[in-house]
Parts: sequence; structure tokens; C-alpha cells
Amino acid sequence: MKRTKSILIAFAMSISLIASLAGVLTAAVGAAPKKGNTGDDKIARNLRNSDTSGKANSVNVVVQLNGPMSNELSSLLRKSGTRLKRHFQYFNSASVELPANVVEDLADYEEVEFISGDDELMALGHVTSTTGADDVRAASNSVAGLTTLDGTGIGIAIIDSGIYSAHKSFGSRVTYSKDFTGENRVDDPYGHGTHVAAAAAGNGSLYSGNYTGIAPNANLINIRVLNSRGRSSISVVLAALDWVYTNRSLHNIRVVNMSLGGPALASYSKDPLCIAVRKLVDAGVVVVAAAGNDGKDAFGRKQYGGIHAPGNEPSAITVGATNSYGTNQRSDDGVTTYSSRGPTRSFWTDDRGIQHYDNLIKPDLVAPGNKLIFAEAANNYLVSNDSTLDTGMGAGRNNQKMMYLSGTSVSSPLVAGAAALLLQANPKLTPNMVKMLLSYTAQQLPNVNTLEQGAGQLNIPGAVKLARVVRGDLNNATPLGASLLKSSAPSPITTIDGTTFSWAQGFVSDQGYVKGRPLITKYQTVYNLGVLLSDATLQRSGVLVSDFTMQTSGVILSDNIVISDGTTLGIGVGFLPSGVLLGDGVLLSDGVLLGDGVLISDGVLISDGVLLSDRAGGDHTACME
Repeated sequence: MKRTKSILIAFAMSISLIASLAGVLTAAVGAAPKKGNTGDDKIARNLRNSDTSGKANSVNVVVQLNGPMSNELSSLLRKSGTRLKRHFQYFNSASVELPANVVEDLADYEEVEFISGDDELMALGHVTSTTGADDVRAASNSVAGLTTLDGTGIGIAIIDSGIYSAHKSFGSRVTYSKDFTGENRVDDPYGHGTHVAAAAAGNGSLYSGNYTGIAPNANLINIRVLNSRGRSSISVVLAALDWVYTNRSLHNIRVVNMSLGGPALASYSKDPLCIAVRKLVDAGVVVVAAAGNDGKDAFGRKQYGGIHAPGNEPSAITVGATNSYGTNQRSDDGVTTYSSRGPTRSFWTDDRGIQHYDNLIKPDLVAPGNKLIFAEAANNYLVSNDSTLDTGMGAGRNNQKMMYLSGTSVSSPLVAGAAALLLQANPKLTPNMVKMLLSYTAQQLPNVNTLEQGAGQLNIPGAVKLARVVRGDLNNATPLGASLLKSSAPSPITTIDGTTFSWAQGFVSDQGYVKGRPLITKYQTVYNLGVLLSDATLQRSGVLVSDFTMQTSGVILSDNIVISDGTTLGIGVGFLPSGVLLGDGVLLSDGVLLGDGVLISDGVLISDGVLLSDRAGGDHTACME
């Protein structure tokens, strides 16, 4: 077996989460810190741009630490006007209210890793047939010894605006509910979470099962973080994720769905939401995040670089939206115009003020997300303000109403439901293996590049077929190159509703796309807990080298070929015929042209002089524009 290096540029910013923060902001421990510049700016750009120096008014921030707190810093935080609001036990961070003019002083302390604003987050706003979920259940029912795959026993945490649990789509499967908004209710006055939950796990008891969710018997854990107007903040979502981490075993939470987000400004290595997501993934929880709905600008023109947080986190499965045009067959499917495209434009800033962009390929996958019909919460804000979202079904019966929503927020729970099916089929799968299986079996859509579709469109039958033959005894001690499968690999072809297609047979890795049959026949150490699929890329002294975590007989993208002026993006098979994206040491920030005349240069231009969408403000459900 040939060892090959995976390629393209890696910003080797692996995150090391230290021990619990419990008590660290109320007890003074450790020696006095060394003050001074650490080589990069520890204050998030949007917080710094608010001109905190010289202001005495209070600001709310999220402070991340890299170790114990010194006596000096503890004293600073005990000063008048400073208040610890929440600490997040497992994420080594806390939400603090303090005078704005203290922020600069806070950043001087060595144990302070990063300070970001406690920014606002917002909702991002026939499926079982076109995704193949029906085929999976039909096959299970017809073959002796196969368990019907419906998500039984798997817990899916819905981090959203609440769930109207009285709706008949859920039965008694909302097994736990908790409110983090302070409104002291766990239903869904906003109307987003109920629809999202039904997309992932609605039972199809209504309307002849036409609006069944992907995993219709999975348990739903209702984590309410969006208030009655669909608003939240980073600290509220962090508190929710901290609770999920603590209680994941109690409720068998194997999947988390996050159909919400905010602007991805800070690099994933600094962003508190991304760090929390990584902690959950490292603990064995699959986290699915919506890509965002910023695929076009205010003038309706295509734009790149609009992936939102936490969708910019490499360990998350980030999902874009496709349009199935109301048909079951997949031959006419395409990526929606509003679905956010990569690369990720979150960044960190060095001590010279130079911004270093992550430039990760995202999304990882796409799934149907246009005008989907699922459960409607009673008397919700969305329908009250836009009556066209109501389908008219179940008139006069609140527990039977259905509504439309569009956006990556409703494509994301389809992938979350698919992850639940894979984990039911093979409970030993790690989150990285779930991402690999979903990506490897995806359908690459024609005339759509990798920055728009990732590996391709969700293919549940193919992913389940492959998951069922993956060995159940794999763990972090399994050697590289050991057999991954317990029987022969299935044929990499799927037929859904009359459309036959080949699998993508690869996955997105950092700034590259890795292909090859050994990805499913040989164990790869990047499938372990505590690592990333993108760890297949390593940079040492500025030179790209193999880190011996990948084995493949296929081509891993070249480190010598760049996208040059006039080179068009590939036709559904990556960026160029061989799937090549970025060259060795060459970034999108070098002003390199992408296909169809779009130019991305560090936060400057995109498509005919339109500014790149680094703007503040949360995502929005596309059909609500």
C-alpha cells in the first residue's frame, strides 16, 4: 500500500482544551502572569472595532483561558463593575460583563487565550424518498436479521427555538426539554425548532406519512436557546452545549443539530462555539451545523466565503441546501442560490495586524432544503408574520398543522437524522467515520463546484450500506492500514427513485479533497476520536509532508497546481479535473481567480467589486427574506 501525503495548505492550529474552568474565575491560583504580546491579537475583530479603549460602559464578552488564573488577573476581575455571568465547565471559558475599557488590559494576561463579544445568534432557517431514507427502511423490513432503521435508541439534541411537543409528529419522543433563554418555557413560540426537529425525526403519523422525518423513532432532546423572536447569544448557546456535554451519556445524545449561527469572524481555533463543538466531537458526539444562507449578495449575485459559525469548525458536518424542485428523482437537483459557499473566511490576526484566513473547504455535504414541509408550532411568530409559510394543512387543529421553511437550517437536520440511522446501524462509529461515510457515498451534482456542494448530496442508502459492513471493534488503538470492513466493500453505486449515480468516493479535508478506495477498506487514524479528517494535512517548516495518517491508492490533491486566472471550477468532481484546489503556499488571499470570474482577495472583493460577506449579523431563513 502506498503512503501518500495529503496536500494543500494546513494552518496547524489544533485546539487543546484544558481542564475544567469550574471555580477558576472566583479563585486566585497560580503565579503572576507575564504580560506582553503573544504574537497574535487576542481580541476579536468586531469587539476591537467597537473601540473599547477609553469607554467605561459595560460590555459582555466570552473569555477563553489556556490555563489557571493568576492572582493579578483574578484581582482585575473582582474590580467594581465586573461580573461573572456564567462559566462553562468543560470549555475553559466564561461569560463576563465588564467595563469596555478593561478589555485591552484583560488581553495582556498570558493565561487569556482569546476574548470575543457575546454576539447575537439567529436561526438559519417527499424528503424521505429523495434522500433514500424510505429505501433503507424498506430494505430493513424485507431482509431477515436487519433491524429497521428509524433512529430507535439514538438521542438527537435540537439546539434551537424549542419544540412544540404536543404536535402529533413527535408522539412521546421529546424525552427531555430545557430552556436557556430565561423565558422559562420549552415550547416553540418562534416556530423554527419544531420544524427542524420534525425534519430530523418526525414520525410521519399524519398525511399518509408524506412528511416523515429521516429518523422517525429517534429520541429528541429539546434544548431551547433561541427566544420568542429567534434571537440568542454565544454565551447562551455555550451554556447549552456545556449541558449537552455533561448529560450526553444520560440521554444517549449521539447527534447534535445546530440550525443557527452567526458571522464567522474569529478563526475556528479561537471561536468559542467552534471550540465547544470540537469538545463534543472529541467525546463521540456528531455535530451537524447549517452552512448559512449567504450564497448571494444584496443584488442577487453569487458570492463565496459566507460560511457561518459554528459551520466553519472543521470537526462539524457543515450542510448546504439543494433544491429538489418538488420531485423525488435526483436528476434535476441543484444547489440553491442562497446556500452559503466556502471557503471559510474566519481569521486570526497577528501582532502586525495581518489577518490570516482559515480558507477551509465548506460545506461538507448538501441536502434538500427548499420549501420543505414539516411540523408547525402552534401560534408561532414566523407564521404570524408571514402567512405564506402555512400550508393550510390541519386548519383548526394545532397539533396537526404543517408549514414551509427553506434554508440550510432545514437541510441540516436531514443530515442529523441520517447520522442517527448510521449510528443505529453501527453504534461504534466515531463522528469522523460518520462524516467520512456520508461524504464518501454522496452524489456529486453536475455543474456545481466543491465550494458549493462539498462532497455532494446526501445519499442515505449508500451510507447505511457501507456503515453496516464497517467493523464494530475499531478504536484509537487500531493500527493504520488494518482492515476497515468485516466483509467486501459494496459497489459504489446507488439508485434512488430511478436516478442511478456513482458515489463521490472521497471527503473534504482542510483545503483539499481526498479520494481513493482504501479510505473505506483500510483503517485511517484520522477516523479516531480526538483528531480531524483534516489532520491528513500537515505542514512542517512551511513544507507539506505526510503525517502517516492516510493511506490511499487514489490521487490526493496535488501541492503544485494552483487555480490560475481563467481556470474554471470543476464540473461536480472537485475544482479541477483531478480535484485540485490550492497550490503549495498559494491562498485565495493571493488574489487568485476562481471560476466564473469571481475574485476573492482577503476581505476585499468578491464578484464584480461586491464586498465579501464578512459583515456582522446572524443568518436568516431564506424563505423569510
